[in-house]
Amino acid sequence: MSKLLEGKTALVLGVANRWSLAFAIAGAYRREGARVILTYQSDRQRQTVEELGEELGAERIIACDVTQEQELEQLVSTLKKTAGKLDAVVHSIAFANREDLSRPFVETSRSGYQLALEVSSYSLVAVARAVAPLMSEGGAILTLTYLGATRVITNYNVMGVAKAALEACTRYLASDLGPGGVRVNAISAGPVKTASARGIKDFSKVLDGVAAKTPLRRNTDPEEVADTAVFLASDLGRGVTGNVIFVDAGFQIMGL
Repeated sequence: MSKLLEGKTALVLGVANRWSLAFAIAGAYRREGARVILTYQSDRQRQTVEELGEELGAERIIACDVTQEQELEQLVSTLKKTAGKLDAVVHSIAFANREDLSRPFVETSRSGYQLALEVSSYSLVAVARAVAPLMSEGGAILTLTYLGATRVITNYNVMGVAKAALEACTRYLASDLGPGGVRVNAISAGPVKTASARGIKDFSKVLDGVAAKTPLRRNTDPEEVADTAVFLASDLGRGVTGNVIFVDAGFQIMGL
């Protein structure tokens, strides 16, 4: 039986631990035959990502802080020498100051707003611009978003605004890169117990509330998100670009 990503090379940014959606996606890509390359942000994360990469069977681990242009340039230089080309890129990177997630949105600091937008949204633009030349044969760029981009989610605050910008970036990048055969999409996953999600105040209450109201009466499984990421990176998703695809057990269709 052929594998959906056989012969493809995928770059996955944002594998922080085994509970992250990026880890689940990288594992699904490997299952479907892709060569997987991971990045880590700083020396503090290096050992953890190297251990996860070994577990996943990743081909290479490369340092890359997406807020630093020189590191993106070095990433591309390394990829040119080692991989030659890319077929899929997963952007699973987001950050906001904890204090800006725990107080009313109107009290968001200027510096906190700028930081959340740069790391969580602009970084997709920077990554896409850097890697596009390596996708000369076309390919897929994927990012991860959340319902808080379009609806007010308690305590999501500035991250919701950053995700709204991320979704707009997805559409504009899809338009710019489409003529070269590069598709750009976002997956809006339901709440999942990731390390970053635990930074949101009262997150366990969100999980309980969502599970009670979704049509499927449960929370989102990371493997469901990963399988959707496989579809988007594979030839099965060749006609899909500029979209936000919900993988949230149907929660986004529900009213009060």
